[in-house]
Amino acid sequence: MKIIQTPNAPAAIGPYSQAISVGNFLFTSGQIPLRADGTLNEGDISAQTTQVLANLKAVIEAAGGNLTRVVKTTVFMKNLDDFAVMNKVYGDTFGSHTPARSTVQVAKLPRDVLVEIEAIVAL
Repeated sequence: MKIIQTPNAPAAIGPYSQAISVGNFLFTSGQIPLRADGTLNEGDISAQTTQVLANLKAVIEAAGGNLTRVVKTTVFMKNLDDFAVMNKVYGDTFGSHTPARSTVQVAKLPRDVLVEIEAIVAL
């Protein structure tokens, strides 16, 4: 196992890694809308999803991958009423690449953010 760490995404705020690569796979930790400097993007669901996906992209690139290699994502949302907006940002980011995805509403997320996304990537 190899720990992936990049200054281009927020540092872990607990006892975990930004991502772990094992063999030809990368497993990212869930990313929330923290900027690389650790400040929180407190914008709406669109702004927060954009930040989350930028963080995921940075972590994936640090491991030598890219968004076209994402196999599956899990999206955790505070409110599924925001799904259409999140889905638009997500779709614009991934383009024609459509990884498998699960989306669930949760009671609360770290720092009371609106969205968190994790990914599994084929390297």
